[in-house]
Amino acid sequence: MHRALKDVHLTPTTHPWAVHAEDLRLRAGRHLAVDGLDLTLDTGVHGLLGRNGAGKSTLMRALATVVKPTGGQLTLLGERVDRRADLRKVRRRLGYLPQQFGFYPRFTVREFVEYMAWLKEVPRTTIPQAVQRAVERVGLAERADARMKSLSGGMLRRAGIAQAIVNDPDLLLLDEPTVGLDPEQRLDFRNLLRDIGTDSCVLVSTHLVEDVAAACTDVVLIDQGRLVWQGSPSELAAQGGDGDAGDSDIERGYSALLRRHQGRDVR
Repeated sequence: MHRALKDVHLTPTTHPWAVHAEDLRLRAGRHLAVDGLDLTLDTGVHGLLGRNGAGKSTLMRALATVVKPTGGQLTLLGERVDRRADLRKVRRRLGYLPQQFGFYPRFTVREFVEYMAWLKEVPRTTIPQAVQRAVERVGLAERADARMKSLSGGMLRRAGIAQAIVNDPDLLLLDEPTVGLDPEQRLDFRNLLRDIGTDSCVLVSTHLVEDVAAACTDVVLIDQGRLVWQGSPSELAAQGGDGDAGDSDIERGYSALLRRHQGRDVR
């Protein structure tokens, strides 16, 4: 059953949820981008939807431990992120692909993924095998020794996904990961998500509702920095009707939920 904002009630638990947020508040500059968010995620592939400015990227940055919470509580993989000693433990088990990621243009794909594996404290003796597996999983094995500056936009995105998964993360965060991928690559990517989501928690922020429908087991919809709805793709599809905008049932359900939430004071 879906959960509207006021229906969410998080009870104490000893289960080490991958993500557990209570009354989470996050700032982006002077703007309060996330305002009182309650969210619990565990193993599986979760799609994060919302309009531009809804707070998706700020939330992803906080889950990646890049942004510190302004208020509320955030626990990742059983560790409190407000305790400095716990951050290193969490970061070893994280994978993160931001919308824009930095790299040294003269690095080869292999060198770039190796460097990121080293930063994540992957054991030195296992790095070569981990790197090879990561580049193979994203379809870049034949370009592993090409320089990053020579890659197309889609290949760069796949290199970014490779670095995010090189440490076999327990929590994988992907912000607009399919930008620049062609239809065949997007199909391969969805299969990769399903594979990783068998044992890990994967959160994918995207504007492409069809990717959510095809790859995700759970959908999280936020607006104005708050949780609007959470449920399965089929439950999302059931929210819409013939009069709602969209080319598919799930797009119409997404449009319907945003329309209902527009102008509603949830404070």
